[in-house]
Amino acid sequence: MDLEKHPREGSEARVDLRKRPAEPSVRRAPQPPAPHEPQAPEGCLAVAIRIPVRIVVLVLVVPVRMLWDALVVTGRFLNDALLRPLGRALLWLGRAVFVWPFVGLWRYVVVPVGTALGWLGNVLVVVPLVWLYRSVLTPVGHAIAWVARGFGAGLGWVARGVGAALGWVYAYLLTPVGHAVTWVLKGLGAVLAALGIGVWTVVSWLVRYLVVVPAVWLYTWVLAPVGRAVAWCGKGLVWLVSTAVTGIGVALYWIARILLVLPGLALWRWVLTPVGRVLAVVGREVWDALGHAWRIAGHISLAVGRFLGTLLRWIFVEPLRWVYRSVLTPVGHVVRDTVLRPAAEAARSVRRATRQAVAAARESVRQARADFRRMLLGEPRPPQLADRGEPSGREARTLGSSTTALTKD
Repeated sequence: MDLEKHPREGSEARVDLRKRPAEPSVRRAPQPPAPHEPQAPEGCLAVAIRIPVRIVVLVLVVPVRMLWDALVVTGRFLNDALLRPLGRALLWLGRAVFVWPFVGLWRYVVVPVGTALGWLGNVLVVVPLVWLYRSVLTPVGHAIAWVARGFGAGLGWVARGVGAALGWVYAYLLTPVGHAVTWVLKGLGAVLAALGIGVWTVVSWLVRYLVVVPAVWLYTWVLAPVGRAVAWCGKGLVWLVSTAVTGIGVALYWIARILLVLPGLALWRWVLTPVGRVLAVVGREVWDALGHAWRIAGHISLAVGRFLGTLLRWIFVEPLRWVYRSVLTPVGHVVRDTVLRPAAEAARSVRRATRQAVAAARESVRQARADFRRMLLGEPRPPQLADRGEPSGREARTLGSSTTALTKD
């Protein structure tokens, strides 16, 4: 609770701890001491505490720093002497196993073999084919074309001669023979036509008087009366059968109507329809009753649910809410104000004191290291700058003064 009201102290402490630069792990070169500034006078208690703290910190930190430096040197040595050569060896091994064989195979096997195959294909296939086409096939083709043209000319001359002979045979031999054969065939056709007409006339007269006239007389005086009599008898039989079938159908219709239709109609009209109407009214009323009962049951259920909800709220929720508001909240506030907030203040004070102690210990470690280094190595010499004849920062160049050693006044 107290952390919610004062969140900045913890965050500032975390930010300060994060932003504080870490102690460098590598020993740096000695730097020239900064000019001593006048410090405020300190009491004897601070001086009396500083010396034991520096001694204890020196005793505790020096082995740790030495161990850390040893680990750093060991790590660098392992990196330089083992890990980096091992990585380079693995890289070289990977190249030697995976890259160089394929490169050598492509460069010294595939490319030369492809070039040799291309040269062999050119020498063994392309050049012979070109020579065969130019030196053999082209002359042979020209010769075949010349022979074909000569043979075609000869065949044309022979064909023209044969055509002329056939034309002479057709004109002076076949045409007169054809005309003679046509005249003979025309005469023979006329004779055959005359004979055919005579035979047709005789046959038609015989067929008319021997077949047609008797057949007509037979149809007119025998078959037609007999057919009319048979048709009249058939019509009478059909009328008789249709009358019988109609009577039977009318009888069956009235029997079915009297025995089936009229009772069924009466049953439907005087029994089923009233009963159906009554059942429909009953069903509609039952459905409406079910709807009203469903709605009323819903209202009752809602009332019961509200009653149970109100009862549950007054039995459990309101007492728990009253206990939370009237008992737990004041107790929590009291606990927060009397226990948690002082505990948080104490924790912040302890953390602040610890942070100050750690900062003082770090400063003491730095001072102890600097004193130990000065005790072992002495005071470092201040760097001396060479005099180059240049003016200092406070002096300014003017037109009447010189900056070189030769022309300096």
